[in-house]
Amino acid sequence: MPGPSYGHERKSMLSISEKSLVFRPRYGVMTRLYMVVAVMALCLCAPCPFVCSAKPAAEGVEKGTDVVRYGKFGARGDGVTDDIDAIVKAHEFANQNGLPVRADDGATYYIGGKDRTAVIQTDTDFGSAKFIIDDTSVENRRAHIFVVPSTRESFDLKGISSLKRNQPRINASLPDACLVSVTNSRVKHYIRYGANRDRGASQTDTFIADRDGAVDMNAPIIWDFDQITRITAQPIDKTPLTITGGHFTTIANRAESTYAYYGRGIAIRRSNVVVDGLEHRIDGEGDHGAPYSGFINIGNCFNVTVQNTVLTGHKTYRTIGSAGVGVSMGTYDISVSRALNVSFVNCSQTNDIKNSKYWGIMGSNYCKNLLLDRCTFSRFDAHKGVANATIRNSTLGHMGINAIGSGTFLVENTTVYGRTFINLRPDYGSTWRGEFVLRNCVFVPACGKPVTASLIGGSYSGQHDFGYTCYMPERITMDTLHIDDTQHPDNYPGPAIFANFNRRFTDDSYVEKYPYIKTKEVILKNVTTASGRPLRLSDNPFMFKDVTVRSTSGK
Repeated sequence: MPGPSYGHERKSMLSISEKSLVFRPRYGVMTRLYMVVAVMALCLCAPCPFVCSAKPAAEGVEKGTDVVRYGKFGARGDGVTDDIDAIVKAHEFANQNGLPVRADDGATYYIGGKDRTAVIQTDTDFGSAKFIIDDTSVENRRAHIFVVPSTRESFDLKGISSLKRNQPRINASLPDACLVSVTNSRVKHYIRYGANRDRGASQTDTFIADRDGAVDMNAPIIWDFDQITRITAQPIDKTPLTITGGHFTTIANRAESTYAYYGRGIAIRRSNVVVDGLEHRIDGEGDHGAPYSGFINIGNCFNVTVQNTVLTGHKTYRTIGSAGVGVSMGTYDISVSRALNVSFVNCSQTNDIKNSKYWGIMGSNYCKNLLLDRCTFSRFDAHKGVANATIRNSTLGHMGINAIGSGTFLVENTTVYGRTFINLRPDYGSTWRGEFVLRNCVFVPACGKPVTASLIGGSYSGQHDFGYTCYMPERITMDTLHIDDTQHPDNYPGPAIFANFNRRFTDDSYVEKYPYIKTKEVILKNVTTASGRPLRLSDNPFMFKDVTVRSTSGK
């Protein structure tokens, strides 16, 4: 995508003809003297083609290109000297003057543990330069190395006291299309269950509204807000900003293995951003360390694309969870939160997507319209919900697809390795209010290890209040799905549509305190198995006895 045109033409402030510099005899001596002094003063203030030569565009700008280089601000690029101060200054200058930034060819920039963040507000080309980010001793683990903020100020919206799910318009006149964020702190959602249980998070939602308050129904309001404790609007940056290239290596932290997340990457907080051709690798992971919140950390924005990018899964470390038992800590190279229309296109990771010693590469919260296209990742994940998601032409590894949310989840032309094809996260109620569509896919249960296979996984006891009613997908369509269950245990009965969500729910005597809204219909078209065994309903058919299964062909 072409970047903005800057058009910084170095024009003279003063244009003086040769004729005006010829002093006529009729002028007096003092008059001629005044004219000479005036011309000399003007030439000191501005470029003049006749009296003085034009100065360079500005210190720090590559002559003849209008591009800011790190080296012009003191960056050594020798892989030893800490260059963060120079990098920060270069971007400050570029932002003030509306100029693009380009890393120096062949440079290796070392970035130590200082609490400094470079602010990117103009197109930035890291090119083939290398960046070493040393996390072994840092002043502020939360400080990102780069942040891409919005140039537009958010503001509070007045006069809106409630909202309804799928409401088409809000009562507001906005300066431009805005990202609207709403919160009701008096209602708690996502009251987590399990080893990392908690008391939940305030009810929240993010959506797009135009100048007249019309809501973009491709990313609709998903909750009823009976009250609103805060609602803000962030005008959307219209001009695309691009970040290209760069070979980044993080020397991993060696902190205690607790939930003390490290940032230390690139934080995108601006709408309409493209990241293209970046690489991130990790070095120095030992037998312990603190987790990461995403080298690419996207939040509070709209329309972000990460493409042709290579990332790395982090080593999994264990700690004690809030329930007092041991847990594996989530640690990410990709994190997306409160963001709409975020796409990962032609991206991959450096380590084996089937290697379980590395945590799943991706995590997300409160997002809408997430897309993976031509990606090879160890996992897709939506913790606190996603509204609409698409995975196509991709391969997902040992952690597969984990999600809760609403809307349509489309998976097509994709191979999934994992215990289930899609796992509805039990810690948030195994809920999806909408439908699943699986088309032209391959499922390899548990990376080919002997295991009983289930397509839709999850767990729901009916005894825990998650802060909302929990749903299974109302409709599930599986169109041309092959289950490669060649490796299977003895007495294998064949794959199941649903896992055993509740082993105690085997007859009508079981009472769900918080009823689970079950799937109404499953449509099967050309579903085949390598083992030749038929697809079954579930190991617990009673729980799903009211599900209608329609099969048009296949086994």
